[in-house]
Amino acid sequence: MAKQIEASTDQEFEQVMAECRSLFAKKLADYGASWRLLRPASLTDQLLIKAKRIRSLEIKGQSLVGEGIRPEFIALINYGIVGLIQLDRGFADHVDISADDALKLYDSHAAEALALMQRKNHDYDEAWRLMRVSSYTDFILTKIERVKEIEDNRGCTIVSEGIASNYMDIINYAVFGAIKLAQ
Repeated sequence: MAKQIEASTDQEFEQVMAECRSLFAKKLADYGASWRLLRPASLTDQLLIKAKRIRSLEIKGQSLVGEGIRPEFIALINYGIVGLIQLDRGFADHVDISADDALKLYDSHAAEALALMQRKNHDYDEAWRLMRVSSYTDFILTKIERVKEIEDNRGCTIVSEGIASNYMDIINYAVFGAIKLAQ
């Protein structure tokens, strides 16, 4: 039975990531890799406003702009991957990569997120399925606050994981939220 659940989690994760990639590719076609101009603090603030909107909608139970919570989880996933790309390459003063190169980088980081989820899901034994979606939101907000603190400390940590690890956790919690909201 455990193998069947693991396969299901992998499949659900991959489906959400395929949905995210499709949206990312469409936005690349519309805007190019304009996100390459985002400095770390701006990217963190973009993650923050997406997560804060999710929390606001969870608390208020109503959206006045007509978009729900799930699209914000999708945005968190894509901005989390953008964050990982930016950590690797640094920000730019102009768009400096093609759509094809951006998608290759996207795919690489999406594969890393999947591998991390598989390792953690093995150790935590599908605990994410028992959690409430609002907990994913709170954990994501906590991770963003940690990133802000690390950025304020110029990337220095004493014993804590770094920014990339927090981005990976944000991506994975957001995927879990998107999976649960699709059910």
